[in-house]
Amino acid sequence: MRAVQVITPTGPRDVELRDVPEPTPGDGEVLVEVHSVGISFPDLLLSKGEYQLKPEPPFTLGVDFAGTVVSGAGFEPGQRVCGVGGWGGAAELVANPAGFTFALPDTTSYDEGAALPMNYLTADFALAERGGLRAGETVLVHGAAGGVGTASIQVAKGMGARVVAVVSTDEKAAVARAAGADEAVLLDGFKEAVQGLTGGAGVDVVVDVVGGDAFTDSLRVLAPQGRLLVVGFAAGAGIPQVKVNRLLLNNVDVRGVGWGAYAMARPGYMAEQWTRLLPMLESGVVKPPVGSTYPLEDFGQALVDMDERRTLGKSVVHVRPVE
Repeated sequence: MRAVQVITPTGPRDVELRDVPEPTPGDGEVLVEVHSVGISFPDLLLSKGEYQLKPEPPFTLGVDFAGTVVSGAGFEPGQRVCGVGGWGGAAELVANPAGFTFALPDTTSYDEGAALPMNYLTADFALAERGGLRAGETVLVHGAAGGVGTASIQVAKGMGARVVAVVSTDEKAAVARAAGADEAVLLDGFKEAVQGLTGGAGVDVVVDVVGGDAFTDSLRVLAPQGRLLVVGFAAGAGIPQVKVNRLLLNNVDVRGVGWGAYAMARPGYMAEQWTRLLPMLESGVVKPPVGSTYPLEDFGQALVDMDERRTLGKSVVHVRPVE
């Protein structure tokens, strides 16, 4: 079967499409015929050898995938599913733990399914578990036109929040609004814009997938008892430093969001998260914005486009022809 592999961790331009043996599912695993694979930031880091998980090369990329069940406990052959793992989904077949595999609603396409697991489960973990978000609160989302950003917008709306999106261009502002954001402001001068939108009250939660120079101003726009959720560092401008006197003076928190290590170590936790997301999927408040699509042989180019910040929404790779 075909699979996208890292032979040497020297970056996305060097990933290869290779013929590899078909997987044999073990106990508690589901064999899935993959139709679509989502492009995720961990894929990019894995291609560079910069991710916290360091599989021995050669290994297959692909964190998020969607397809149909071939066999496996708890699922019927032919059942439409999506799934998530540390790597291995960018192949024609994948053997995935049943606890990390989820039945797709009939109204959700394979492309949308491949855009769901990592981003939306991360957003749920960030907002519900780490952020303690309550209905009626205001959430600011950085990097709001990307995969985790649009997921955070939609999950926050599903939880009853007002959402302010922060983006770098007008084009990205349109993407964020289409995803459900109540307002969208440009990164340059966002602090003043957000203070104006909130009448100086600030926001209750900041979802920060970008890091970089905006971090201090994100602290400054927090309302008393606000929570800044550190999800990632897409800006690549170094890890921000926190002056803890800011936390004390304003009664605000900075909270880390490490979904993967938390969820994968707790059997049944992802299934609980999926149960929370299903009503949002069925109501339409959660509908992943699929951005660019690529054939399997262009998986590396999809990662390059992400690395060069050309991505809007969730990029998806087609393993099989779209039905």
